[in-house]
Amino acid sequence: MKLREIIAALERLAPLRLQDEWDNSGLQVGFPEAEVSKALVCLDVTEEIVKEAVDNGCNLIVSHHPLIFKALRQVSDATYQQRCVVHALASGISIYSAHTSLDNAPGGVNHRIAGKLGLQQLRWLCPKEGEDAGSGLVGELPAPERDTDFLARVQDTFGVECLLHSAPDGREIRRVALCGGAGAFLMRDAVRAGADCFLSGEFHYHDYFENQGVLLAELGHYQSEQFTQDLLLEYLTASCPGLRVCKTALNTNPIRYATRLPER
Repeated sequence: MKLREIIAALERLAPLRLQDEWDNSGLQVGFPEAEVSKALVCLDVTEEIVKEAVDNGCNLIVSHHPLIFKALRQVSDATYQQRCVVHALASGISIYSAHTSLDNAPGGVNHRIAGKLGLQQLRWLCPKEGEDAGSGLVGELPAPERDTDFLARVQDTFGVECLLHSAPDGREIRRVALCGGAGAFLMRDAVRAGADCFLSGEFHYHDYFENQGVLLAELGHYQSEQFTQDLLLEYLTASCPGLRVCKTALNTNPIRYATRLPER
């Protein structure tokens, strides 16, 4: 398949017009007329990911997080972004990223999170004007859950080693607001929506003081968006039948969690 055909399919799922103004979703590296036979899907593009693509005979990487957010001042070996670009071009590998275009799309990242939690009656937490799209979601649990039980289920569902959360008080959780990744900017929207709990990948320290009674649960950025890889794998397999697609075997989360510091 031509790369432009795969891009067209991806942008039916995640149109670029839906991305946030600061974002850089879209083609990162490569040429639209290039032939693509096999794609690797991942969350982050790292040097190890590019090597994995080479080793697996992939000539396209489809990621959630963009490799390039800001313009490169040079293409050399000064940063990991530059090294990834050089290695990808030298190896004939294209890179495409669907970031907030996929976060904000119906059926996108946040819908995948909501599905894992079994939420119903979904609606946008902060709708985009004139679009069936928006930032974050709010939905209802099929049955209320005690706050500590809900937090335990969240931790198990997302495989979170260290779940940060505000203090439980024995409340019932019925309405849940959520946003994959860094969702702290939606705090006021979660409060206005009457959420019992707001679930996201990252909050700020002072959000825990200013949550206005909403239970906060902080998964970690990687953990909150990890299932995006499955979403991309399933979508590309279904929409591009001539394309072989595989998911990375690497965990690209750069953060580690220790219960005690290593001995010196």
